[in-house]
Amino acid sequence: MPNFQQAMLGIRFSEYTPEKDQRSHFERLKDIFLELVTHTSGDIDEAFDWMKQLDQEYSLFDDEYTFDDFVDELKQRGYLRDPERQGQGPSLSSKGEQEIRQRALDQIFGNLKKGGSGQHRTRHIGGGDEATEDRRPFRFGDKPEQIDFAESFRNAQINHGLDSNIWLTENDLEVVEREYRSMTSTVLMIDISHSMILYGEDRITPAKKVAMALSELIMRKYPKDTLDIVVFGDDAWEIQIKDLPYLNVGPYHTNTVAGLERAMDILRRRKTANKQIFMITDGKPSCLIENGEFYKNSWGLDPYIVGKCLNLARQCRKLKIPITTFMIASDPYLQQFVEDFTEANNGRAFFTGLQGLGDIMFSDFEKNRRRKL
Repeated sequence: MPNFQQAMLGIRFSEYTPEKDQRSHFERLKDIFLELVTHTSGDIDEAFDWMKQLDQEYSLFDDEYTFDDFVDELKQRGYLRDPERQGQGPSLSSKGEQEIRQRALDQIFGNLKKGGSGQHRTRHIGGGDEATEDRRPFRFGDKPEQIDFAESFRNAQINHGLDSNIWLTENDLEVVEREYRSMTSTVLMIDISHSMILYGEDRITPAKKVAMALSELIMRKYPKDTLDIVVFGDDAWEIQIKDLPYLNVGPYHTNTVAGLERAMDILRRRKTANKQIFMITDGKPSCLIENGEFYKNSWGLDPYIVGKCLNLARQCRKLKIPITTFMIASDPYLQQFVEDFTEANNGRAFFTGLQGLGDIMFSDFEKNRRRKL
């Protein structure tokens, strides 16, 4: 866990001026609190300690609204579970967890330029999900719900006159073209090896924010889609969306092989036509498991481990599962590995800093959703 100074590196603070913010005192402080909770991986007590440190320098609280008042309001509004009922310290409620995901979505997705209406549209038309502005004459096989009766009656009046009896023939009927929306199954792989917090640079928090924002976007905008989260260190395992705020790194190597194998197993079970893997990492693959034993090599790129990764990339290519790699490091030898990996999969790769990670990932997510059925 990074300390307070490391976690706040790169975040600019200024003098606290409530009069410039029209939100309530609680809402302003809640934003600070949720940001700190993300950095502390859900440790509420540590987030409170950090707020007290910020208060000493920036006077977050005063006699009219104290720190204790803020904590009480967090509980009253349902952002924290009652520690007395839980038999432990304060913890986030489901409402608090959802609020963190929503905040991540606002921070990342809110910065993107407005584009098309999205919704996974394809070039296929017919008896699909969403009406378009296109109209055409009725054809045998069209479904009744596709008929635009207002336009059809208008055509009947034009074609047959305004008699007391309305004559509606097949030639008068117009139908509305509809577009199919494809569904996508996405696996997001997150590197939780120790290098994600090395040298005082917090790389895991931006990765968590992207994952939380992506999950919130899918649940709200694309409810038919699926999103699975796989974390990988010495091994790989699935976590639930609700667990994302608490995600932390460990003293792990980088078992990219295990992460890819787990992601492929998940996608094999999905029946959707479109499948994809997003992988956020900052280091080379340095570990794998064979016959129940670890094989690790922290020095340079191990040809054996790299070969296993490339083989899995080729398998994904055969299964029509594109892999988009987001490398948040810029070492030349890592760049060569990512280029070889991307070529083997015929996927995509981005070398990105921490600040631009969210925008790039969401732009690519929206683009990938428009794949044909």
